Amino acid sequence: MKFVIQRVTGASVSVEGVTIGAIENGYMVLIGIGKDDTTKEADRLIDKMIKMRIFDDENDKINLSLEDVGGSLLLISQFTLYADCRKGNRPSFTNAAPPAEAERLYEYIIAKCKERVPNVQKGSFGADMKVELTNSGPFTIVLDSDIFL
Repeated sequence: MKFVIQRVTGASVSVEGVTIGAIENGYMVLIGIGKDDTTKEADRLIDKMIKMRIFDDENDKINLSLEDVGGSLLLISQFTLYADCRKGNRPSFTNAAPPAEAERLYEYIIAKCKERVPNVQKGSFGADMKVELTNSGPFTIVLDSDIFL
């Protein structure tokens, strides 16, 4: 499982010109789910993401978590995080979870995040989405369960 976390001052996602999710201060997170991923990986990455201290405190030190600043989440499914580009010029996605399993885990992640974060917005699984964001910093962190767990 992979989370690409971008600290943002604003982010939104739209489908066919209609905004379906938008946040201000918080994280826009691209979520890739691998074929062997389970709720165990999801729980560990969610906990790490929410507790991660990458917001500035009163002394301009990155010392505050999403919870500390009352930040929001915009969660976007992104199977292309599992692109394998080692052979040829066309990426292979065989390491990504099958769509039904990926959607189940994506919805699980959303539900678990909603238990801890007051404002959780999401994209539309499998849709052609347009994502806009203002990356604050810029600050981007990649959590990968193959490395982290």
